[in-house]
Amino acid sequence: MNKRIIIGGFVLASLTLASCADDNQDPLSWEIGDPTQITYPEDYYAGGQLGTTTNNSSTAYKQPTLAVESAGMITAFNEGEYLFEKDFNTNTSGAFHGLGPVYVRPGCLYCHPGYGHGARQNTYAANLQRNGYLLVIYDKQTNAYIRSVAGMPQTGAVKPFKAPIDESQIQLAWMSYSDEWGNKFDDGETYSLTYPEVTIPASAYYAPIMVQRNGVDVEISASECADNIGIRLESTIGIYGTGLLDAISDDDITKQWESESPYVTLNPSLWDQAANTWKSYYSNSKQGDGTKYVRRYTYAMSRGPVLDGPGANAIWNITNVTRRDRPYHYLDLAGKYYAEKSSKDPEVQAGFADYINLIDPTKSHPEWHTDNVESNIKTYLTSQKLDAEMTDTQYKNLMIWHRGLAVPAARNTTTEDFKAGKQLFSEIGCAQCHRPSWTTGDDEIHDPNLMFSNNDMPRYPHQKIWPYTDMVQHRLFMKNDIRTGWCRTTPLWGRGLASKCGSGTERMHDCRARNVIEAIMWHGCSSEGAKSDAYNTVKKFRSLSKKQRDQIVYFVESI
Repeated sequence: MNKRIIIGGFVLASLTLASCADDNQDPLSWEIGDPTQITYPEDYYAGGQLGTTTNNSSTAYKQPTLAVESAGMITAFNEGEYLFEKDFNTNTSGAFHGLGPVYVRPGCLYCHPGYGHGARQNTYAANLQRNGYLLVIYDKQTNAYIRSVAGMPQTGAVKPFKAPIDESQIQLAWMSYSDEWGNKFDDGETYSLTYPEVTIPASAYYAPIMVQRNGVDVEISASECADNIGIRLESTIGIYGTGLLDAISDDDITKQWESESPYVTLNPSLWDQAANTWKSYYSNSKQGDGTKYVRRYTYAMSRGPVLDGPGANAIWNITNVTRRDRPYHYLDLAGKYYAEKSSKDPEVQAGFADYINLIDPTKSHPEWHTDNVESNIKTYLTSQKLDAEMTDTQYKNLMIWHRGLAVPAARNTTTEDFKAGKQLFSEIGCAQCHRPSWTTGDDEIHDPNLMFSNNDMPRYPHQKIWPYTDMVQHRLFMKNDIRTGWCRTTPLWGRGLASKCGSGTERMHDCRARNVIEAIMWHGCSSEGAKSDAYNTVKKFRSLSKKQRDQIVYFVESI
């Protein structure tokens, strides 16, 4: 059993936040406490009674929920965890075979160190540990992803294939930024702000650079690349608690959007503000029956239920390991440019016979073994009938693990600084977007892939949880902002344990904020007359005394 109960307090003396540094202030006490010995406030149970772990050690993000244990799913949970932690390889059999032919990462832990947030990087490499960055490559005119690489662009490949992007040519630089207040509070305390600038020359792309304009694919030349192609970074977030967010009902998320619609502009591609209703739902007609679900996952809110969410998708497209419901390779968005380029590449042609004879030694796919090597390569890469490399049982166990990760209990909840920080957090308006609590619904399992039902997964009905997100998208108008400018409010729960758990301690979608103060101040941006949705809240934060600002930081690091 992975769950461990920590009784008493723990002082993380080595962690001193720059925003809280004060010669007269004690270090943060990361006390969890023993709920059997003292009555804690309800927000102590961040994941509710069924989803909270009192473990606050370096494995706090890895613990199973009580729902997993009660359902007798610990063995399956542990087996799913094993799949998450190990690298996939180019073997043709075994639990971790099937990597490639192109891939984003060989395994999950590269992007989710300690099961948490990706860490800030100075270079980009697929095999770089703690690199949680995904490249976002898009057409500046339309904001749409380019057509000639995957939505999550790949920089790794199995020989004889070549990476869609040569990562050795990716340049990542951190630029300084000065806000309208000169990065300084009125009482003299200063802070610094930085943002990433990423460049990829045209020579780094394997296939021609294609974008879609007016429904037609158009090639962008090398000379046009800088003016037409935008590049951003998006970092992974923590996995723990994802199943609890899945247990919030679609109706309740819809009501939250409805409640905010009269007061703030919402993403017009997702929400019809005039009718005050959804304009776009998530659905899956390829593996499922096209049932519509409310969008709830990823910064772009591109995913619905967790069983067809980022994790369910990533275990396939990050590694390119096929399974029964995904019997095809994850390639470029158009589904043809990488295959066409590879099929005509003499070096790929020279090595393909050896590769395909290992993949398909019995020649059960004769269309890959004809006398026409160009056709063989293209047919293999674009096949919709690949053999499954991950079994249904493996995938089910991975989803039990994914949906079964607990949230660490809030820390320091009985201290005066926590109580004061919590009140200030609400008073200045942080809680308007970082909604403190939700109550889960009946938690009927919804699987757009039509593979799992209620008895297959841990469930969390009628739990009061404290994720600190409104599950809505907002705009901050930051320099080198996220693609489209719209970003889902990221849950804050558990992030204060990131350093202890070996996770990335940075915040924001691209790790630009190195601490809580920087994250808050990035919320106060304005651009060409447009102000961040949190602009007025940041102004109120600036009006607080240093002690009050420190109390908000203390609270945020404790929840």
